[in-house]
Amino acid sequence: MGSGEAAQILVERERREAGVVARLTVDNQAKLNVLDSRLTDALRRAVEGLAGEAELRAVVLTGAGGRAFIGGADIRELAELTPATARSFITGLHELCAALQALPVPVIARIQGYCLGAGLEIAASCDLRAATQDARFAMPEVRVGIPSVIEAALLPRLVGMGRARELVLTGASIDAAEALAIGLVERVVPAERLDAAVDDWLASILAAGPRALAAQKALIRQWQDLPLDEAIAKSVDAFAEAYESDEPRRLMRAFLERRR
Repeated sequence: MGSGEAAQILVERERREAGVVARLTVDNQAKLNVLDSRLTDALRRAVEGLAGEAELRAVVLTGAGGRAFIGGADIRELAELTPATARSFITGLHELCAALQALPVPVIARIQGYCLGAGLEIAASCDLRAATQDARFAMPEVRVGIPSVIEAALLPRLVGMGRARELVLTGASIDAAEALAIGLVERVVPAERLDAAVDDWLASILAAGPRALAAQKALIRQWQDLPLDEAIAKSVDAFAEAYESDEPRRLMRAFLERRR
């Protein structure tokens, strides 16, 4: 995106042998890829549009340029909100995060540079997170007079309550090495290795059964939300339901043939 062009959400599809990988790019480079309500709505609609694509196998979410993944919500818009418009704005961000979590395929956050506030909540809503060594992470909302909300509630499950408290109560920034150490991201690599790290995950995802992956992603959400005994019961149901298609038999036969 050139400096004179409007911020936009780019949607690209790559057809591979096992299916389609979609790439969503937040392109607002002049403002560190921050999200205003228009861009938030556009990104949500793009995510929801992908949900119905039968050949979709994975989604990669990233920011344009090398300076930021998503630098947060647009503070110029935040500064003008009223109680009513604030509710609408934050609900829109939550609906975007919920759409990412509801996608039936794995979503990979490809993170370079700044991942702040709403950007970190969006990253937390993805299934896997790979970051460059120069990435920076923070929840700085309290420093501008608002609490961290919506999918910030996912942070204790990723990093523990103590580290989540530290992030949201101090607004402090942490580097990629610390983010990896506390479980905020799963991989940290040099910038030139970022796409290779993402491709490693994609290769594994594309080699797996699509029905099994959809069931696994749904189960992970239930593991987060349900008491242990209910989560196990749901897992038993999912295991039995897997055999309603030929996917287990087909993939297991292929595995056994390779062993021979």
